[in-house]
Amino acid sequence: MAEGGGQLADKTEFTECWRRTSESPYIMRLALSAGIGGLLFGYDTGVISGALLYIRDEFDQVDKKTWLQETIVSMAVAGAIVGAAFGGYMNDKMGRKKTILMADVVFTLGALVMAAAPVPWVIIIGRVLVGLGVGVASMTAPLYISEVSPAKIRGALVSTNGLLITGGQFLSYLINLAFTKAPGTWRWMLGVAAIPAIVQFILMLSLPESPRWLYRQSKQEEAKVILSKIYRPDEVDDEMKAMHESVEAEKAEEGSLGQTLGQKLKGAWSNDIVRRGLYAGVTVQVVQQIVGINTVMYYSPTIVQFAGIASNSTALALSLVTSGLNALGTILSMILIDRFGRRKLMLISLVGIFVSLVTLSATFNQAAHHAPPLSYKDSLGFGGNSTCKAYTSAPNFSSWNCMQCLHEECAFCANSENEFLPGACLAAEKNVRGMCRAEKRVWFSQGCPSRIGFLAVIILGFYIIAYSPGIGTVPWVLNSEIYPLRFRGLGGGIAAVFNWCSNLIMSQSFLSMIKTLGTSGTFLLFAGFSLVGLVAIYLLVPETKGLQFEEVEKLLQKGFRPFPFNRKKDVNKGKEVMEDVA
Repeated sequence: MAEGGGQLADKTEFTECWRRTSESPYIMRLALSAGIGGLLFGYDTGVISGALLYIRDEFDQVDKKTWLQETIVSMAVAGAIVGAAFGGYMNDKMGRKKTILMADVVFTLGALVMAAAPVPWVIIIGRVLVGLGVGVASMTAPLYISEVSPAKIRGALVSTNGLLITGGQFLSYLINLAFTKAPGTWRWMLGVAAIPAIVQFILMLSLPESPRWLYRQSKQEEAKVILSKIYRPDEVDDEMKAMHESVEAEKAEEGSLGQTLGQKLKGAWSNDIVRRGLYAGVTVQVVQQIVGINTVMYYSPTIVQFAGIASNSTALALSLVTSGLNALGTILSMILIDRFGRRKLMLISLVGIFVSLVTLSATFNQAAHHAPPLSYKDSLGFGGNSTCKAYTSAPNFSSWNCMQCLHEECAFCANSENEFLPGACLAAEKNVRGMCRAEKRVWFSQGCPSRIGFLAVIILGFYIIAYSPGIGTVPWVLNSEIYPLRFRGLGGGIAAVFNWCSNLIMSQSFLSMIKTLGTSGTFLLFAGFSLVGLVAIYLLVPETKGLQFEEVEKLLQKGFRPFPFNRKKDVNKGKEVMEDVA
């Protein structure tokens, strides 16, 4: 939204964004340079999924301990929670530019620590550092872009941050695939992340501070110089006036609320407009995570292996396709978000997610029931110490199939003639895996051979297409415009912390859920979450498309009520009428 209530026009579309940035390439330079923060966010999300496959190959303790795998993945999220929590304070005290520069330094350090890690706990330290950088960048990049963008194309330019997030995920899978045969595999995958952070650091050194932050620091002339490079000559004075009004109002209310974080939180919660904005902003951020998207992105190659595709490189290649679809969906969001609206895009997105997850659950269920049987003779053929102990000691071992073998934390060595014929149930040890592969047989430790495995990958693609244009992108845009400007940093920070906390819960528990509920049950649970999210967004999230800042405040002050709760009795006519909630 514009300072002091600039309008996000009804028909602000991608073409308008292209026209304005063609007139002034400087605008796009600012947006893309800051948006590298989104690229780092996306790269970190995607790179660990492929690197984890090779970390497990190198460290036996990681391969055997599900909780250690989850910790390596989720500690970046834990770091991001802390980064997002302190990001608002850093933005207010240091400015947007210095905060981004500091995030780049921390991210680069984390990437280098991971690349050089001699043991798993050092990888975890590097993941925490990277997470701190990502957490700060996740809220600072869209804030900076919003404050250096002309009002009429602000929504589209903020969406470029989402495009770079998905672009970073796509890039991470390309990098993962490129280093599958290189010595050091996962070290290169994780270490390369330092490069875009260094590039952003260099670019940001030559870019200005946010004009709004400068104005708040009583540097009006500097702010005006920057605005003159962003806005057309006839728009600069109007923007300065709007900025003056909003900043003065913000300072006045801050004085009445107090200066400590506790006082500000209490004041925000007691404000009807901010509280209702938080209902909407926090809801969409939590729903974004509980539908399982980051478990898909963090563990995408592993999920492909759950579908019965054992090759690491093939799993990475197929994950690259899903990541590409995610980036494509973000481009669609940039085109559609100001045409169809935020609320409608998210609701349609969640319907598609629900259908995809139910179908994916059914597919994995069928794959589990038709897993290849086991051969007792073949299993014993590798020697007693190599055979899965749970299998040989089970009273009903003759009824076991590959899936039951994997559930006992053993592995399936496929039949050399045909993967779908009876195979061996063996101990999940590195030396036993070598014995299996020495006989030119395929080793399955995550999922079983399946004739419908590729169907699961296709459905996963549909899930990404449903997710990305709506619930994947819109929450960040909505949170940049749902709060009064004086509460935007605080409200956006609170919503970002909820996003990262939800992300941490999902990523830390995903493999454990797979182990407890099975792949089918886990995706069915996510489907249930998406249905709950659909209802919550329908009830709590208003449409902000095309509304001026003052109009959003009036809508939240009045209280948003969707159909059929927006009916009220006309006392004079004795009949029901619809309230105007637009």
